[in-house]
Amino acid sequence: MNTIITIGRQYGSGGREIAKMVAEKYGIPYYDKELLTRAAKESGFCEEMLASHDERPTNSFLYNLVMDTYSFGYNSSFVDVPISQKIFLAQFDTIKKIASEGPCVIVGRCADYALSEFDNCVHVFIHSDEEHKIKRIMERNQVSEKEAKEMMVKKDKQRQSYYNYYSSKKWGRADTYDLTINSGKLGLQGTVDLITQYIDDVEKNK
Repeated sequence: MNTIITIGRQYGSGGREIAKMVAEKYGIPYYDKELLTRAAKESGFCEEMLASHDERPTNSFLYNLVMDTYSFGYNSSFVDVPISQKIFLAQFDTIKKIASEGPCVIVGRCADYALSEFDNCVHVFIHSDEEHKIKRIMERNQVSEKEAKEMMVKKDKQRQSYYNYYSSKKWGRADTYDLTINSGKLGLQGTVDLITQYIDDVEKNK
């Protein structure tokens, strides 16, 4: 198996768990928060700063100006580039390095866009109906239905605006990805089975 799998996901759709299960099935590395740790090591940014910008575009001029005083390590020659974009570029470079090392699963963070020049990728988007997502968020975070819905709306808005800000494509739109799946219909294992079947068929057709 020589495929890099990127997985975009709606909040509460089980995308992270599905990504882990796909990585385990193939015995390949899995990157979610792990990507931040590696990007921090390679860029000179502290991990907390990367985490604070994680899949959140920050367009505030004042915020970027203040935060810029802390960004010594990465591309400091780009004086006019806001901190949020320096952090995006650090992640972008890390995603490309990870992909060049071999097959893996990468969750979110515009990985499909970062790897648009790689021809051995399968780009997947996981979505689900509101009922399934809210139930999953309530169970995972021990919150009320109202709180779960608020979290879902907020997180998806952040992910959408981040992706649409940095990418030339549209987050969640079918023609952005190779495969979009409703995990609410199939369940986690069914979704994993469909993804791996698709990847196996792609590998056979190479």
